[in-house]
Amino acid sequence: MKKIILALSIALSFVVPTDAFADQASCEAKALSKEGKPLYGAAKDASIKKCMGSAPVDSGCEAKAISKDGKPLYGAAKAASIKKCESGK
Repeated sequence: MKKIILALSIALSFVVPTDAFADQASCEAKALSKEGKPLYGAAKDASIKKCMGSAPVDSGCEAKAISKDGKPLYGAAKAASIKKCESGK
């Protein structure tokens, strides 16, 4: 009985992380520059992180960060808008 439980626990330890590695492998394949060349170093890490969804969870304030003209905000204006939105909650 102990051998069966040990065998199952070992088998499950190999099965569980497989999905995470499959996602990372597909994200690594997508880590390409605009010219279609593979990325390296920090650029590759950032691309994989973005692809896997490790970015901070969107609180809905990012979608509300738009200008008076209805265009999305960028840079400091976007950061200020998000900060103001989150502090008002």
